Amino acid sequence: MTTQKFETCTLPNGLQVVVQAMPSMQSAALTLMIPAGSIYDLPGKSGTSALLSEIFTRGAGDLSARELSSAFDNIGLQRSVSGGVGYLTVSAATTADRIMDAVPLIAKMLLEPHITAENFAPSRDLVYQALNAMEDEPKQRLGQYLRRCSYPTPFSNPSEGTMEDLVNLSVADVQSHFDSLMIPNEAVLGIAGNVNFADVQQAMTAAFGEWKSGTPTVLTTGEVTKSPLHIEHDSAQTHIGIAWDTVPYAHDRYFEAWATISLLSGGMSSRLFTEVREKRGLCYAISASINTQKGMARVFGYAGTTNERAQETLDVMVAEIRRIHEGITEDELQRCKARAKSTLIMQQESTMSRSSSLARDTLFLERVRTLQEIRDMLDALTVKQVRDFAVEYAPQAMALVTIGPAALDAACVAGT
Repeated sequence: MTTQKFETCTLPNGLQVVVQAMPSMQSAALTLMIPAGSIYDLPGKSGTSALLSEIFTRGAGDLSARELSSAFDNIGLQRSVSGGVGYLTVSAATTADRIMDAVPLIAKMLLEPHITAENFAPSRDLVYQALNAMEDEPKQRLGQYLRRCSYPTPFSNPSEGTMEDLVNLSVADVQSHFDSLMIPNEAVLGIAGNVNFADVQQAMTAAFGEWKSGTPTVLTTGEVTKSPLHIEHDSAQTHIGIAWDTVPYAHDRYFEAWATISLLSGGMSSRLFTEVREKRGLCYAISASINTQKGMARVFGYAGTTNERAQETLDVMVAEIRRIHEGITEDELQRCKARAKSTLIMQQESTMSRSSSLARDTLFLERVRTLQEIRDMLDALTVKQVRDFAVEYAPQAMALVTIGPAALDAACVAGT
């Protein structure tokens, strides 16, 4: 794996820019993360972040929506604007010789959006359609409810908003979200590819130098929705979601946590897949993954099964999770490491993946981890380390959410 070099600068307004030059690549990509996601939606105003992300593409400054889109297309820019839970994220990629042409257009889009009644109505329609589609997807609905039972408000706010609040939102609400949260002094822009740092610094200063800094919003932590929670749904399937505490990405034992969950749900040889699905045929889908925010993290587990086998699925699933520390072998751990290393290699070959990692690491770690550093940390993991972590951070009481015709007996998720 080649040596990675990172260069950084901070504009006078506080915007951090992190650059990884990748001279062998013909492409370049950037990721801009701004703390303006759904956790900043005010009570009763859920969905303002999602609406704002829709409006951004509908014209900016002196450019109409069509003109803005054409300008992006003329330089071959693949782009997206997404309103997440913590951050509003702009991602863009094109050939290395055109990426600097994209910077002023992206800045115009973000700093001079057309937040108007004309753009508000179709944007709200699209968010409404997305929420409506979720109503037909029990697994996605389950994820929303599981977040509420896992994180305190506002960290449990859904990135898509809610039907209840969407109908009451106005253009003024979106404008207020933009005015108070679209500030540069806690934002990070990562750029990776065949670029020159001096050129990047000059382009960013010219495009974003007039972006006014502001006062960061301080969040007040509220309550966690009580669990177990059952949502009645007349269906032939039952959807099961469980969650428990783990360490966040910035924690020095994060990779031990990752390895533990990878043993559980890291492919067709993982324990949940083997024991619950393959050996017993209890469910058609099962998984577990770490969901990490800046200062907290949870493991989210999911199983989809028939109503008749739902209770057994839950019981066996939880039993496997509670015994994860038992019988860990070197072969199991080596398979986890091999999967992770293949992912690292693919990241090295993707400028978009690297730009995203630059921004995320800077926000969560206040520095950038090199791929070699990650590889070394993975190589250093031992069976004893993973076993010790699994014992020390064994789940106590788990959150439980089910969607289906009948609630399940939640005794197995109670604290031990």
